[in-house]
Amino acid sequence: MSVSVAEQPCYTLINVPLDSEQPSEMQLKEKFEKGEQKVKTEALKKLIYMILNGEKIGQGLMMYVIRFCLPTQDHLMKKLLLVFWEIVPKTSADGKLLHEMILVCDAYRKDLQHPNEFIRGSTLRFLCKLKEPELLEPLMPAIRTCLEHRHSYVRRNAVLAIFTIYRNFEFLIPDAPELIYNFLEAEQDASCKRNAFMMLLHVDQARALDFLSGCIDQVTTFGDILQLIIVELIYKVCHANPTERARFIRCVYNLLQSQSPAVRYEAAGTLITLSTAPTAIKAAAAAYIDLIVKESDNNVKLIVLDRLIALKQNASSEKVLQELVMDILRVLSAPDLEVRRKTLHLALDLVSSRNVEEMVMFLRKEISKSTNTGQEETGKYRQLLVRTLHTATIKFPDVASTIVPVLMEFLSDDNELAATDVLVFVREAIQRLPHLRAVVLNQLKDVFGTIRNAKIFRAAMWILGEYCDSKESIQQVMTLIRQSLGELPIVEDELRLAAGEQSEGSDAPKDVEMKSQVKQLVTADGTYATQSALMGSTQKSNGITEKPALRRFLLDGEFFVAAALGTTLTKLVLRYSKEDSKHTKEKANLFAAEAMFVIASVIHLGKSGLPKTAITEDDLDRLAVAIKLLSDMWPQATPIFLEQCRHSLDLMLEAKAIEDRQESSKDKNKNAIEADRTISFTQLAAQLAGGESGAGAENLFDLSMSQALGTAPKTQKFDFASSKLGKVIQLAGFSDPVYAEAYVNVNQYDIVLDVLVVNQTSDTLQNLTLELATLGDLKLVEKPTPITLAPHDFANIKANVKVASTENGVIFSTIAYDVRGSTSDRNCVYLQDIHIDIMDYIVPGHCNDTEFRQMWAEFEWENKVAVNTPITGLREFLEHLTRVTNMKLLTPDAALGGECGFLAANFYAHSIFGEDALANVSIEKSNPADPDSVVTGHIRIRAKSQGMALSLGDKVNAAQKERPHKTSRKAEVTQ
Repeated sequence: MSVSVAEQPCYTLINVPLDSEQPSEMQLKEKFEKGEQKVKTEALKKLIYMILNGEKIGQGLMMYVIRFCLPTQDHLMKKLLLVFWEIVPKTSADGKLLHEMILVCDAYRKDLQHPNEFIRGSTLRFLCKLKEPELLEPLMPAIRTCLEHRHSYVRRNAVLAIFTIYRNFEFLIPDAPELIYNFLEAEQDASCKRNAFMMLLHVDQARALDFLSGCIDQVTTFGDILQLIIVELIYKVCHANPTERARFIRCVYNLLQSQSPAVRYEAAGTLITLSTAPTAIKAAAAAYIDLIVKESDNNVKLIVLDRLIALKQNASSEKVLQELVMDILRVLSAPDLEVRRKTLHLALDLVSSRNVEEMVMFLRKEISKSTNTGQEETGKYRQLLVRTLHTATIKFPDVASTIVPVLMEFLSDDNELAATDVLVFVREAIQRLPHLRAVVLNQLKDVFGTIRNAKIFRAAMWILGEYCDSKESIQQVMTLIRQSLGELPIVEDELRLAAGEQSEGSDAPKDVEMKSQVKQLVTADGTYATQSALMGSTQKSNGITEKPALRRFLLDGEFFVAAALGTTLTKLVLRYSKEDSKHTKEKANLFAAEAMFVIASVIHLGKSGLPKTAITEDDLDRLAVAIKLLSDMWPQATPIFLEQCRHSLDLMLEAKAIEDRQESSKDKNKNAIEADRTISFTQLAAQLAGGESGAGAENLFDLSMSQALGTAPKTQKFDFASSKLGKVIQLAGFSDPVYAEAYVNVNQYDIVLDVLVVNQTSDTLQNLTLELATLGDLKLVEKPTPITLAPHDFANIKANVKVASTENGVIFSTIAYDVRGSTSDRNCVYLQDIHIDIMDYIVPGHCNDTEFRQMWAEFEWENKVAVNTPITGLREFLEHLTRVTNMKLLTPDAALGGECGFLAANFYAHSIFGEDALANVSIEKSNPADPDSVVTGHIRIRAKSQGMALSLGDKVNAAQKERPHKTSRKAEVTQ
C-alpha cells in the first residue's frame, strides 16, 4: 500500500468553490483555442481548480495552454499562469522533465527581459518556487541582469531568486555570495539592502560581518527592516563566537535608540542575552518600559511586560530593576486593567525600603486620579491600588502612617470592593502593628459616620468593638452607634415620623426641616447627660428625611448588621466592666443597660413589620444571647469575647501569611544547582544537538521559531494517555468501505482534526470529501478539499475548528465519495461523533473569599449535582474532584483537617476565554462510625454562562463515578 500524495508542497492556497462544475478536457481545449480573453481566463481558473482537486491533466491540454495562453500580454492571465506552472506536474512518470517545459522556460526568459517591472518582478518571485534545476539553468544570465534593473522591485526580487537558487542548487550560481556582496556595497534602496544582507547572513556570515564592520557607525541611519536583520546577525555571531561581543555590543546599544519599536524590542532582548552587566540590563529594561508606555496596543504591552517580569527572575537583574521601580509605575497610565495588575505586582516585588515612600506618593496620586474618572473598571483599579498599598504597609511598616489616611477615605466610597479591602488592611494593620493601633482607630472613628454600605459598616463596627480598650474610646464608640441609630426606641420614632409626615403632607416640602433633637450621651465619668441642639435634617427632593446610616440598614432588612451590633455591644460592655471594676459597678450597669436598650429596640424593630424584610431567626437568637449575657454577666463569657476572638484572628492571619509565602516560593525559580547536574560548556554547545544545553535550546531565535511552527520538542510522560495514540478516535468500522480515524489536537482556541482515511475497496474513489458539522460554540474554518484515493490507498485530511466558549461541543462527520466508472449515486459513510472535552480550556485559578462570595452572588446560572460515587473517603473525593475538573481547592488544609463526618469546600477555575466557574462541595458520610459508608451530599456549580455550568456539571457527573487508581495515588505520595 503506497501513501497517497494528498498534500504536495505548495506556496499558494486557493479556495475551491464547492458548487463549481468541472468541465471536460474537450470543453477546456475549445475555450483556450476559440474563446476570448475573458473566456480563456475563466477556463484557466477551472483548470487550476481541477489540478488542486487531484485531477490529472494530459500533455495535450498543457500544449493548448502553451499555445493559446502563454503568448498573452494580459496581466491577470500572466498571474494565473504563474500559479498554473507552480502546481502543474513538470516531470513524467520516470522523473524526467517534460519536453513542453522547454517552451515554458523560453517564455519566462522573455518575461525576465520584459520592459514592465511588474512582470519581471512577479516572474522572479515565481522562480523562487521552482525545484527543477533544468528549468532554472537557462534563466541564470537573465536573473543576473535583473540585479542591475532601474526599479527596486525587480532588484529585490532578483536577490531573493538568487538566494533561493543558491541555497537549493549551489552549482547553478557558485559565485552568488560575492555577487550579492558587491551588489550590497553599491545598493541604496532599503528593501534591496535588507534582502541582500539577509542572504549573506544565511549563506556567508563572514562577508556579512565585513559589510557590517565597514558601516557600523551608520547603522542607526538604516531602515528598520535592515536593522532587524543586523540584530539577528549580531545575536548569532556573538553566540557562536563570544569573543566578538565586545566588537558589536556598542552597535546593539545604539539600536536601542532606533525609531522602530520592533528594532528596540529585538535589540533589548539581544542585549540581555549578550551581557549581564548592570548597565546593559538597565538600558534594556528602560527600552522595554519606554515601549510599554508608548505603544497603544494592549497585546504589545502585555508581551513586553512579560519580558520585564521574566527579567526579574534573575537575581542580578532584580537588583538593577529595583532602581527602576518609579519608571515601571509609569505603565499605570495604560487604561487596560490586566496591564495595570501586572505592573503593580511587578513594582511590589521590586520595591525596597529606599524607594517605598516614593512609590506610596505615586500611588496616592493615582488614587486621586481614579476618583475623578467614571470608567467601568475604575472600581477594580482602585481595589488593586488598595491591595498594593496594603501589602506595602505589611512589608514596610514605617510607611503605614502615610498610607492609612489615604486608605480611610475609601470607606465612604460607593465602591464596595475597594472599601472591603481597606477594612481587611485595617484589621491586619491593627493586629500586627500595635504601635499604629491608636492612630488607625481614631481615623476609623472619624470616617465611621460617613460609611454608606452595610457590609463596610458592619466590618468597621466589629473592628471598633474589638480593639477599643480604654474607657474614653469605648464611650466614643457607643456614642457613634447611638448617632447612627437615631432616636430610640426606633419603632415609636418611626411611627411618630410617619404620622408627622402624613399630617404635614398638605404643606409644600421644605429643603431643610429645623427641629430640636435631644440626645442622651455617656459622659467621661459614666453618667448620662442630655444634649439638646437645633439640628437641620437634610431632606431629599421628594420630601423624605434621610435617616441615620445604621437605622437605614435595619429598615432595609440588613439584620446581619444587627447581629454584629449585638456582639460589638457585648464586647464593649464586658471591656468597660473590666476597666471600671476597680471603683464601682454602678457605671458599668448603666452602660450595660444602655446596650440592652439598644438591642431591645432593634429586636422590636425586627418584629414590628416596618423593615422591608423581617429579622431572621438566626439574627434574633444572636441578639437574644447578647441580652442574656449582658443581664447575667456570665464570667466565662469574658475570655471568649475578649481573648479567644482576637486569638482566632491571629491564627487566621498567620495561616494566610504561610499560604502567601508558599505561593510566592512556587513562583520564584530556585537557583540551587544539584551536585550531579551536567555541566554545559559553551564551546561544546554546537555539538550537543538536541541536548539540554544544546545550541537549539540556547538560541532564542531558533527556539521561538520552532515554538511558532509547533516543532519544538515537548517533554511528556511516557504513558499511553499523554501520547498521540491516546487521543486517536476511531470514526468508522473495519468493515466499512472507507475506514477513518481522527487525532484531535487542541491548541487553545483552535482544534486541529487530523483524519486518516483508508480506501478498503478495489475501486478508485473520486471526490472523496470529509463533511463536517458542529454543535455548540464551534465553527469550521474551512471545508476540507476533496481528494482522489487509489485502491487500498490512504491519505490524511486536516480540518481546523475554532472554539468560542467553554462548553461541550460535538463534531458530526460523514465521508462522501464517487466510485470511478460507476453510474450509481454518491456513496456516503457516516462516522462516529467527536466530543470535545472542556477540560482542555479550563485552568485552575485563585481568588480570595471576598471575590468568591461576590462572584457567587453575581453568577446567575447554577447547576446542582448530587454526589453519587464509589469513593468512601471525604478528602479522597475532594482530591479526585480537583484532579478531574482542573479546579483549584480554595479552602485551606487547616480548615479541612480532622475527621467529623462532614466536609464543605470551595473550588475555583477559569477558562482561557475569561469565563469564571465556582463550585461549592458539601458532603458527609452516611454513617460516620463506618469508614466504608457511602459519601452523600451535593456539588453546586455556578458560572456566568449556562454552557459553562452545564458542561462542568456533566464532567463532574461522569468523573465522580470513576474510582481513582490506587497505584497512581501511591506514586504521587512517594514522590
